[in-house]
Amino acid sequence: MIPEDNPGGDRRRPQSLADLFLSFTILALQGFGGVLAVVQRELVERKRWLTQEEFTEELAVAQIMPGPNVVNLSLVIGARYFGMPGAAAALAGMLAIPLLLIIVLALLHSQFADHPGVAGALRGMAAVSAGMIAATGVKLAASLKKHPLPLVFGLGIAVLAVVLLVGLRAPLLYVLAGLGGLCCLLTYRRLNK
Repeated sequence: MIPEDNPGGDRRRPQSLADLFLSFTILALQGFGGVLAVVQRELVERKRWLTQEEFTEELAVAQIMPGPNVVNLSLVIGARYFGMPGAAAALAGMLAIPLLLIIVLALLHSQFADHPGVAGALRGMAAVSAGMIAATGVKLAASLKKHPLPLVFGLGIAVLAVVLLVGLRAPLLYVLAGLGGLCCLLTYRRLNK
């Protein structure tokens, strides 16, 4: 579904395939290990291509697809506005220049991996990435207020998922299929009442 150009004067859309490509290239270059928070801020708050609810829905679709969530999200958003060419442009923007940078960084790392400054920098980047992921979770949690299932149920499912994955080391596929299927079924039943 393609949203209207600017309903209520607040909604926008990418102007062209080049706009999509450049926007996703800039997004990919802003994030190092945790670009999801940046993507949410840019697409929802700054560019206003999506509402917070639409972003959450598209992210949910991207998370169940195989591959990195942000790459899948770029495909979904590109396709939303320009079909298959949009998906290709957004994907190319998300991957092309960052791929070249990663190759250069890998070559540099192979030369300087033993330097203590490099190890410290990588540890620092890991901490920043963890913080960005946590911040995204907090921002997305606000949209749970509008979900048909009670917030307490959602939190309980989240805790159960962590226990199954971390504590019992259950396979991710089984946890997603089981708990995700249960939540989908309960939401469907709740919406039909």
